[in-house]
Amino acid sequence: MSGAEVTEQRRRDSAASKVALLDAARDLFAERGYDRTTVRDIAGRAGVNQALLFRYFGSKEALFAAVIARSGREHLAEIPSDQVFARILRGILGKEQQGDHTVQIMLRSTGEDTVAKEINEQLGQDYIRTLAGLTSQPDRDLRAHLVLAWIIGIDIVRSVARTDPLASADSDDVMACVLPAVRALLEDVRDIPGT
Repeated sequence: MSGAEVTEQRRRDSAASKVALLDAARDLFAERGYDRTTVRDIAGRAGVNQALLFRYFGSKEALFAAVIARSGREHLAEIPSDQVFARILRGILGKEQQGDHTVQIMLRSTGEDTVAKEINEQLGQDYIRTLAGLTSQPDRDLRAHLVLAWIIGIDIVRSVARTDPLASADSDDVMACVLPAVRALLEDVRDIPGT
């Protein structure tokens, strides 16, 4: 193997390790929250040495920021604004295997580390801005906050408290009940095409 081939192999391994760390951190932050997730747990789930986490990201806080950026801001940038609510709700309801874990990460990390809290507040404002843009009503920020609060409440009842009938309800049934009500607050909300 030539020197150029060795360098290219290292780049591929490095990129794969970074993705594995981001994926593992995303899943663990969503399951446990920021405070209860250790760098050892993240590295173990990623199948890499924890020294690589520090080499690539510098700290747990920086890794958290990278996870939020990838799961949140990129997600918001990729999805049409009128589908953001439906996608978030689908992710929470577990309909999509690769669902958006951003809200779960934010919920389980609220009020903990200062860096995590600041990132949560900034991303929360990004969601509020996006949702508020879906109505022309003068109280659009209040409406967006109410919709986001509903998402948080659904997640808490379904995945944290696990209270029935919501915990065991079919995702499509929940969507069918919630989307029309959200449209009363945000007129421009749409379903996800093809669902």
